Amino acid sequence: MRLPEQFLYKMKKFLQDEYEAFLASYQEPKTQGIRINTLKISVEEFLKISPFKLDPVPWCKEGFYYQEEDRPGKHPYYHAGLYYIQEPSAMIPAEILSPMAGERILDACAAPGGKTIQIANKMNGMGILVSNEINLNRVKALIRNVELFGVANAVVTNVPAERLLDYFESYFDKILVDAPCSGEGMFRKDESMIKSWEKQGPEYYVPIQAEILDAASKMLRKGGGVVYSTCTFSAEENEEVVETFLQTHKDFQLKSIDNFPDQYIYGESISKNINKYGNLSMRLWPHRIKGEGHFAAYLEKDNGKNFVQADSQYQKGVAVPKEFQEFVEKNLNISYGGPFEMHGEQLYQVPKGLPVLKGLKILRSGLLLGSLRKQRFEPSQAMAMTLKKTDARRVVDFSSNSPEVIKYLKGETLHIDGEKGWTLVCVDGFPLGWAKQTGDLLKNEYPVAWRRLD
Repeated sequence: MRLPEQFLYKMKKFLQDEYEAFLASYQEPKTQGIRINTLKISVEEFLKISPFKLDPVPWCKEGFYYQEEDRPGKHPYYHAGLYYIQEPSAMIPAEILSPMAGERILDACAAPGGKTIQIANKMNGMGILVSNEINLNRVKALIRNVELFGVANAVVTNVPAERLLDYFESYFDKILVDAPCSGEGMFRKDESMIKSWEKQGPEYYVPIQAEILDAASKMLRKGGGVVYSTCTFSAEENEEVVETFLQTHKDFQLKSIDNFPDQYIYGESISKNINKYGNLSMRLWPHRIKGEGHFAAYLEKDNGKNFVQADSQYQKGVAVPKEFQEFVEKNLNISYGGPFEMHGEQLYQVPKGLPVLKGLKILRSGLLLGSLRKQRFEPSQAMAMTLKKTDARRVVDFSSNSPEVIKYLKGETLHIDGEKGWTLVCVDGFPLGWAKQTGDLLKNEYPVAWRRLD
């Protein structure tokens, strides 16, 4: 790997006696990690059925290292949303944020969705999660991950962060700003980041980071907290952004990051080369831990106001369409409460307490339940991924090593007898998606864009 001379010069000056160990880490293989999706399965239950050799990630109890040859993205359990594939260091920011059920949380730079899923796990389906991504191409991956991992309480938006201010001033309990950055910490994982760094270094990202952090500060309630994180080593994008923010936002202070062993935080000799804040912020170094480079700081808001929501500001919702009611009665063992929204033919279940968002570019306003077409209701893949096996009246359950489950994931029609109607297809009891049973054929309704090609 050819590292830029300018980068090496900066890191040698920065790390001093740790520089050689840092440099040697680039000869080590990159780390591989998965994080168990506790919306679907507990960590203990997954470990009993895991087909992989797993070692725990020290800073995330749901996180595990896996062996590269295991290829977890190919296993049916991935398609059932049982785990998210994530670089282990990237699990840190949401751990520091410590989301709780019932809170209002913003993931300000959310694509491709790993941290959104991690936040949603900790919220356990309760509260409001707004996941924003300004890049329209990247937001597609965010939507798919929100749906694949069974997140029902997320609103996905596609706007600059400051645009959200028109709707969410002083609204959120917690905000994650995993900011766009020069990506120095990802050089080992993705060598294309080196070319990107040479074109757009830290100086390009600093004003973008400052702008997003400023917008986030105005959307936070009094007493709330924002975690600012990057995957770069650059002090200009990390400590200096934080320091400038604190100088211009007197109602904020750095909060100590507790419950993480000292080796995950940069040492005193390095701290003195950065700024006065010392170990109140966190750095993960690839020569100290099994993971890539990351930075995080927790900023707490001391003063300000809290969002007061008048009745006129709530999403009122629409009446439940009779076609949807009929579908639920015929095919499910559960019921759905509102509020509901219609966007064209699409029916959504909207998180309770969401303000009116008229005029905001929303790509998902909660759980997409399905579509009304010619006086009938067709359920969505997103709905299937929020269900349990026992929620459906008709179920086909394949073993994870059966050829039929792979055929289903490839979109093939299956020759299986069963009761006519919408059927939930599962693997070892965990939903994969829908099919329509017609006599001795199971017509595949797995989304074309999700199908396996190999």
